[in-house]
Amino acid sequence: VQLQAFGGGLVQAGGSLRLSCVGSGGTFATYAVGWFRQSPGKEREFLAGISWRGDHTHYSDAVKGRFTISRDNDKSTAFLQMTRLEPEDTALYFCAAGVTTALAMPVTIGHIWGQGTLVTVSS
Repeated sequence: VQLQAFGGGLVQAGGSLRLSCVGSGGTFATYAVGWFRQSPGKEREFLAGISWRGDHTHYSDAVKGRFTISRDNDKSTAFLQMTRLEPEDTALYFCAAGVTTALAMPVTIGHIWGQGTLVTVSS
């Protein structure tokens, strides 16, 4: 499967944005999906994961309560709804697929990565 993230852009602090991760060329519905981000000078950071059926989710403490991950397997798409955005959320956001569980998505060995989409939050 190949992945492509969409939906990044410029938003003011306190605003919301929804990212999409579209899968193609494979059986998207059989993979768990996760969202990650990376800022200049920082390591890649896990944000959220969702099981292949969408019945289990897992969040990092940094985004729990602000971000929501979901998926629509009929459309081979996963989403990251981001609310109450802060300037510290500015980063390149990536989605990844893995043959694993939502809880184990932070372990990135073997993950399939999509190209990132840039999110910029202005103060």
